[in-house]
Amino acid sequence: MKTGIIGLPQVGKTSLFRILTRVNVDDRGYSREAHLGVAKVPDDRLDRLAAQYNPKKLIHATVEYADVAAIGQEALKETAFLASLRTVDALIHVLRAFEDDSIPHVGAIDPLRDAKSVEFDLMLSDLTQVEKRLERLEKDLKKMRTPDLEKENALLIRCKASLEQETPLREMEMTPEEKKLIRGFMFLSQKPVLYAVNVSESMTLGADLEAAAAKYGLTEIASRPNAGATAFCGKVEAELSEMEDEEATEFLASYGLKESGLVRLIRRSYELLGLISFFTVGEDECRAWTVPANSRAQEAAGAIHTDLEKHFIRAETIHWDTLLAAGSEAAARSQGTLRLEGKDYLVQDGDVLHIRHSG
Repeated sequence: MKTGIIGLPQVGKTSLFRILTRVNVDDRGYSREAHLGVAKVPDDRLDRLAAQYNPKKLIHATVEYADVAAIGQEALKETAFLASLRTVDALIHVLRAFEDDSIPHVGAIDPLRDAKSVEFDLMLSDLTQVEKRLERLEKDLKKMRTPDLEKENALLIRCKASLEQETPLREMEMTPEEKKLIRGFMFLSQKPVLYAVNVSESMTLGADLEAAAAKYGLTEIASRPNAGATAFCGKVEAELSEMEDEEATEFLASYGLKESGLVRLIRRSYELLGLISFFTVGEDECRAWTVPANSRAQEAAGAIHTDLEKHFIRAETIHWDTLLAAGSEAAARSQGTLRLEGKDYLVQDGDVLHIRHSG
């Protein structure tokens, strides 16, 4: 699962990518190729479990990020740019709210205007794609009317109407079958989006991050289906990235923060992809595994190893905080809080699983 970082020029997009992934990137010049990197998903639950087990290895979940070149109508006509953008599963749209005379900006700083402008460009790109396909379908339907072609035609007509009303496709209600029908188009406005507001440094940064979405008028668009908003301060995050953990904690506290805006951004992008974490624990390894929300226990076993899914019998299950309170799996078992679940059990975010199998 990959999240694309997009934005207009000079918003701090590539700086965010660099801090998130610790990937050193050069100026891309005229290249439209995306920079790729991976970020660890911070998870206090896993850290607390690891403190109890003291494992040899501690492995967090990860999110893959793609830093896409600056977006705009001209860029969206370029094949390489479109290719790098279409392959991501969700979008982080970085919006500039910081003031800095050394970093040029055209016109007044207005995150809501920028959000709407880029959204319009994404919808326009999708509309062009829809209209081309509908023209082709019209010719195909004259030659042969099949149920599949008729379904696709009807769905794309609905998509066209939505886009002409300037409503992104992520807000359009579709059945799982309909989503599958148009999956190959990889429509840009269908991708979930997280608006990430890059704010100025201030001594009230904690409060500023909390208030950013409302302050810049993003509350309404962020509350729409498959959308959200968060905030960070690129300047502060760049400083934090150079610090040791203890120093970073003190630095955050000076701004009235318990965690950085970047931690919240990673967590929100993970949620935006519709993902949850379950854990496996032991003296050898404590690890977070990533599965889509509403995954069955047998499917979760497959995330660990395909053989576990194939030979699945039962899953020993306990929620992370219940296990911590018990002190050990043996104590939890004696207390009756460690359960045996079958293959159709829906794994909950924060479950600790031990897979029983016949392999």
